[in-house]
Amino acid sequence: LWRVCFRRKLRPRQVTGDTTYGTVENIVAVEDAGIQAFFPLPDFDRRTPFFGKGTFTYDPGADAYRCPQGQLLPRRKTKYTEEEVLYQADSTTCNTCPVKAECTKSDHGRMVHRSFYADYLDKVQGYHETEAYQKAMRKRKVWVEPLFAEAKEWHGLRRLRLRGLLNANIQGLLIAAGQNLKRLLAAGRRHAPCGSLLALLREPWRLSAVYG
Repeated sequence: LWRVCFRRKLRPRQVTGDTTYGTVENIVAVEDAGIQAFFPLPDFDRRTPFFGKGTFTYDPGADAYRCPQGQLLPRRKTKYTEEEVLYQADSTTCNTCPVKAECTKSDHGRMVHRSFYADYLDKVQGYHETEAYQKAMRKRKVWVEPLFAEAKEWHGLRRLRLRGLLNANIQGLLIAAGQNLKRLLAAGRRHAPCGSLLALLREPWRLSAVYG
């Protein structure tokens, strides 16, 4: 991203990617650069049969979480290696809770983990309800994803033939060039030869994105 911005002298307001790109490291780097990170975030709440983290409310003033039953989960431990803070409810309170079976199997009290970068993640989550984010996702589905699918299915992008970043970049450039040539030739067949290529080049969004 930074290489493309430098070479093309670009100052993007936002960057769009799929969940694979929505790592904490990428989000922090992009947001710190003043660019909005339009990335979907993994929905871990759907991966557990218990109450997900989203059902717990964080209280920044008390630095604690509150469970769906209104009980407090105070801060217990800081894990610097994992870059997260552990919050845990009182075991006695949890074990006598009427909805414990829906919350946890542990007899030591329900735990909730909070990333050091939770504020960044909350900010990105807030983008998801905006029209700008929804529009960017729609564009990605129409302009970007079909091109990658075509490259993987028909042009060998699914597996690199050579090793090394340089060789991988070369293969990506060749594939993108091939896709662009297909579109140029197709446009030439559909329209009058005198103006077809010129019209297409005036609309560069029709061409496959070249890998930086």
